[in-house]
Amino acid sequence: MDPLGARSQFVAVQNLPTWDQSQGVQDEVDGENQLTEEDDQLTNQLNSLESPFPFRQDINSKIVLFNGDVALLNCTAIVNTSNETLTDKNPVSDSIHRYAGPELRDELLKLKGCRTGEAKMTEGFNLAARFIIHTVGPKYKAKYRTAAESSLYSCYRNVMQLAKEHAMASVGLCVVSTVKRAYPLEDATHIALRTVRRFLENHGENIEMVVFAVSDVEEPVYRKLMPLYYPCSKKEEKISLPLLPADIGNTEGEPVVPERQIRIAEKPGNLEESDLGLVGSHAFARMEGDVDKQRKLILQGQMSEAAQQKQHQRNYNRWLCRARAEDLSDIAALKALYQTGVDLCGRTVMVVVGRNIPVTIIDMEKALLYFIHVMDHITVKEYVMVYFHTLTGEHNHLDTDFLKKLSDIVDAKFKKNLRAFYFVHPTFRTKVSTWFFTTFSVSGLKEKVHHIENLQQLFTCILPEQIDIPPFVLEYDTRVSIQSFTTSNQ
Repeated sequence: MDPLGARSQFVAVQNLPTWDQSQGVQDEVDGENQLTEEDDQLTNQLNSLESPFPFRQDINSKIVLFNGDVALLNCTAIVNTSNETLTDKNPVSDSIHRYAGPELRDELLKLKGCRTGEAKMTEGFNLAARFIIHTVGPKYKAKYRTAAESSLYSCYRNVMQLAKEHAMASVGLCVVSTVKRAYPLEDATHIALRTVRRFLENHGENIEMVVFAVSDVEEPVYRKLMPLYYPCSKKEEKISLPLLPADIGNTEGEPVVPERQIRIAEKPGNLEESDLGLVGSHAFARMEGDVDKQRKLILQGQMSEAAQQKQHQRNYNRWLCRARAEDLSDIAALKALYQTGVDLCGRTVMVVVGRNIPVTIIDMEKALLYFIHVMDHITVKEYVMVYFHTLTGEHNHLDTDFLKKLSDIVDAKFKKNLRAFYFVHPTFRTKVSTWFFTTFSVSGLKEKVHHIENLQQLFTCILPEQIDIPPFVLEYDTRVSIQSFTTSNQ
């Protein structure tokens, strides 16, 4: 495949070890949510679950992780990450231009740019690769995270599609979203790995090799996450299952867009008697043990504080494993809980939209699981929450029993690292309910709750560009502000 006279520094990808050759089974997983063999019951339950990314020897044999310059690979095509005018100055692009020669720059002028998420192709000129696929990654802003995820998915998907359409045997992928575009590396890696995995599953029968070309900074992240999407054994598949993120995309790896995925159960109030027998039949639902017995021991003083903490941690880990194993896309589609930017102190901001929680017609246990799944990695450091109570109805109100259950289940870090809870557009009734709940049901929360009457008050804590506010909240706040201004001037 190499052109005549190819430089000796070019890398023959056929000689690189594939993922199944270079990796053994990862017996230990770093992190506080590590699975241990001593919890035999949990291990047995995990063995009964199916991973969305099962062990596939045929796919692993097509994957290569290469620490080096993508421009040196002798793949059929390599990928160049650039900007909309295809003139970006970044280490990957600079190296490709240096080895390809001046003809590449002239050819790019004929393409007249490339839109974000799209891909265009040129010859490789003096490279060992026959073709170069140019793509434009998104600029990342926390406020527009969903759009950025979709665009980055499109980059990898369109690259792979071009490879398929032109019957390419091998593709060398650089990390598309550069430091200049500020995309969080770990988030971008999840999208890259799962998109390629799904493409190879569904359309990659003729693609022989995909090389992920990474730098010294990027390699540890790829090595950490690749076992989640390309497990090298059944054992590694089970170990990796609880570590998968909440959003693993659809069957093509595309991020789930809430507006396109809303799914409400038919006739939610009409459960057949036979359906009731299924409640609690899930594998994880049988792992709780006798909760009443545990509480009785605590009340009788027969459980030490350390034992109580250990039992609580075990229970939480079981809920977390269940949350990571179940399909929660219908809850995610409601867009009732999401991450946005940071507050004035640099702390992550999580948003809850009350009106998007149809309490009476959704499975609230799945809602609880989704909350745990999304929040677990957020709560390892300080964070704040913004709850929009705007225009909520009776069918949106979370009862105190649900909130108490949530408080009892979540890990201690949830409460410890929560620095502020901003309750936006509260009513008199909700102020009273909040006071009773924080006074008599949950300790240590009252001083963190702040009732916010309007958005201008919220913006003194969180800048407008750092928070994604639903349009109906903006409209309501504007209308109320105008009414207040008119009334005060009469």
